[in-house]
Amino acid sequence: MRAGTKSFLTYSDMANLVDSVKDRTFDAIVIGSGISGGWAAKELTEKGLKTLVLERGRDVKHLVDYPTTNMNPWEFEHRGQLTAQEKEQNPVVSKCYAFREDAKHFFVKDNEHPYVQEKPFDWIRGYQVGGKSLLWARQTQRWSDFDFEGPARDGFAVDWPIRYKDIAPWYSYVEKFAGISGNKDGLAELPDGEFLPALELSCVENYFKDFVSKNYKDRHVIYARCAHLTQPQQIHLDQGRAQCQNRNLCQRGCPFGGYFSSNSSTLPWAMKTGNLTLRPFSVVHSIIYDDEKGKATGVRVIDTQTKESIEYYAKVIFVNAAALNTNLILLNSTSKRFPNGLGNDSGVLGKYVAFHNYRARISAEYEGFADQTTEGGRPTSQCAQAGDGFPSRLCFWTLRGKIQFRILGGRGRNTETKPGRSQIRSLACGLAHDG
Repeated sequence: MRAGTKSFLTYSDMANLVDSVKDRTFDAIVIGSGISGGWAAKELTEKGLKTLVLERGRDVKHLVDYPTTNMNPWEFEHRGQLTAQEKEQNPVVSKCYAFREDAKHFFVKDNEHPYVQEKPFDWIRGYQVGGKSLLWARQTQRWSDFDFEGPARDGFAVDWPIRYKDIAPWYSYVEKFAGISGNKDGLAELPDGEFLPALELSCVENYFKDFVSKNYKDRHVIYARCAHLTQPQQIHLDQGRAQCQNRNLCQRGCPFGGYFSSNSSTLPWAMKTGNLTLRPFSVVHSIIYDDEKGKATGVRVIDTQTKESIEYYAKVIFVNAAALNTNLILLNSTSKRFPNGLGNDSGVLGKYVAFHNYRARISAEYEGFADQTTEGGRPTSQCAQAGDGFPSRLCFWTLRGKIQFRILGGRGRNTETKPGRSQIRSLACGLAHDG
């Protein structure tokens, strides 16, 4: 109401304002709905906290929003492949194995959220409920004391404040709920966990494994642990998930819930508690910091459909927006106490971001097993593509001085392999210094 040039709020206006703030106040806020955001939502809602999950992208419901999951190859206009124009327009995201005709709708295209690369840095993103949990390679190897003790032992970086024994119980807790297949291999460098039965190795994989074992006592070829339900337990059935069908179509979204994703597992589980509010199309601009209280009190959100700015409040705020967007939110969160970004007293926020060693390929051929086929539907490789002949996953493990090599690879036949020969290919997805 206005009186001359002055304005004031009536009692009714004040009451509506209080109700509006109350409606926008939760016990906890989780920013991001990918793997870590889904887990945060599950843990918080199970403990009775009214939790708001904010997702910048669209909603993707399990079973409902996997449009290509049951399509046959001939039903795709380009038989599952990208066009030359799509590759040209997306030089970054097209490097990802899963960015193909059957799953490209789960990826951020290069021109949708462009960025400047002063040096090569491939930023692969999925802006939807579930994030990249729909697209991840599902490899779940535990870290060991060799990893956690690396900086202190070898004199680089900063020592980890925890050790394997501190996180081992959490590994077990997560593995039992998510469902991880693997063998107990007894390697100190790669601790065993709570595993479901492993999928079988092929004849050429077993040959390679035995050959390495006989000739190199400090090198190990094992079946890599992966988040696939080979033998669902009651906890997985309670989630509404079923056994992996070995379809090798994981990147499309799995209607069986055969592999772990936020969409098939943690988010529906959290929703069943009645404590979850999920809000898609919500870009978090910044975190609200109260200088008087000395703590964060809420978040500022931009609704991507209405462009409206909205504030939500909570005593607990989890930032699970993946590495770069989490940094962007914190840098945007300025206040008197943190003029350069929330928690950025050191000035290093947003710097020194590690780049994932994506892949390099080596291959070899073995003349033998002509009476058997090395093709199959084992869905444990991030490189299973039509015609790629690489549908499996192994882990080649070796220690060399202070460097720990973890090489994930597999086997297959392709059109270049001569008849009667089996091909082994290795994918170096993690040639990493320990720690």
